[in-house]
Amino acid sequence: MTRKGDGELAIVGLGMVTGPQPGRSVRRIEAEAARLAIEDAGLRREDIDGAIQLAMHAGSGSTPSSTDAFPRLLGLPVKFYSETGRGGGIAAQGIMAAARYLELGIAKYVVVAVGTNNWSRARKARDQRAERGNPRAAGKEKEGYWGKPFGDLRAVSHHSFFAARHMHEFGTTSEQFGRIAVAIRQWACLNPLAKMYGRPMSLEDHQNSEVMVHPYHLLDSCLVSDGGIAFVLTTADRAKEAQKPPAYVAGVGFGEAIEELWWDKANYTRLAVKTAKEQAFWQAGIELKDIDHAWLYDCFTAEVLLQLEDYGWCAKGEGGPFVESTNLGPGGDLPLNTNGGLLSAYHYADMTGLSEAVTQIRGEAGERQLPKVNVSLVSGHGGEVVSPGMSSMHSTLILRR
Repeated sequence: MTRKGDGELAIVGLGMVTGPQPGRSVRRIEAEAARLAIEDAGLRREDIDGAIQLAMHAGSGSTPSSTDAFPRLLGLPVKFYSETGRGGGIAAQGIMAAARYLELGIAKYVVVAVGTNNWSRARKARDQRAERGNPRAAGKEKEGYWGKPFGDLRAVSHHSFFAARHMHEFGTTSEQFGRIAVAIRQWACLNPLAKMYGRPMSLEDHQNSEVMVHPYHLLDSCLVSDGGIAFVLTTADRAKEAQKPPAYVAGVGFGEAIEELWWDKANYTRLAVKTAKEQAFWQAGIELKDIDHAWLYDCFTAEVLLQLEDYGWCAKGEGGPFVESTNLGPGGDLPLNTNGGLLSAYHYADMTGLSEAVTQIRGEAGERQLPKVNVSLVSGHGGEVVSPGMSSMHSTLILRR
């Protein structure tokens, strides 16, 4: 990627499949999302000459596989098909993978898709365990995963390290984390596609919800979802002929927690934002004050609070007071995760954020539409390479009108 005006790429089509998908494979979900994205772009099947499948692997989520790939299901005449993804930065990684094909002229239009049936699979597994008389039995142990004997049973276990350490160092409270969850739920109640649409939540509801792993309550945790998202990426020149207003890719950046010793306790009060932000903001030629819309990866509430600090909306350690004094919800000072995020809408990693950024830039967000969105920030997080201990990546994606 280069600086603004030096050959940007653009998203010209968006497709979404949300809600329960019982009996549908991941490939079928991806294929349907891709079909909708191609249709949204005003293109024909024959126009698509590249395809990339995304996967939320390394830590959690699906593992990529070429078996019965979604381009074959759609009969797309692609010249290449590849797979990429790690953790929650898959949208940014997909754009980077597609960019080189487009820049070299190998492809004209690339469709990028992710799908998941995690919700349906989890329900099926739960029902099967119940039939065997052991509804809480654990699944198969992952090879090389050493945390389970020490209580690291799920993602919430090692993510709770961040919240607990921030509370210890800076006096952050559970109620302050809860304010983030409440604000994002307010946005979900304006999004008819969100799982929690029509289900408002109060701070009291948050505090009364089950404690999963201290200090995280159930309502500090993201959803498990079925569904998928796809987008069509092309060059800026071709985007001028797009059926709908393009969302231009102005900047992409990445950071890694393994850049430093992951067991340093300082790494539990920050995410690997610094280099990701610097790279993406430099390419886009922007500063923080230029952001009209922000979607911060909200797998858990503390990750949002850390990013508010790490991106510079407030100083390190001041995230708690900041979310008390700043309205993150509808009509507020800093509109955040306006589709309901991973916490209250649907979980497709940062593709959830990308879809909302494109929707806001196009002016198609309905009741939750912001007055004018020229620049949107979407972040990604996750892909643990050491667990427990997190050693996670971070991505920053800047889209513009």
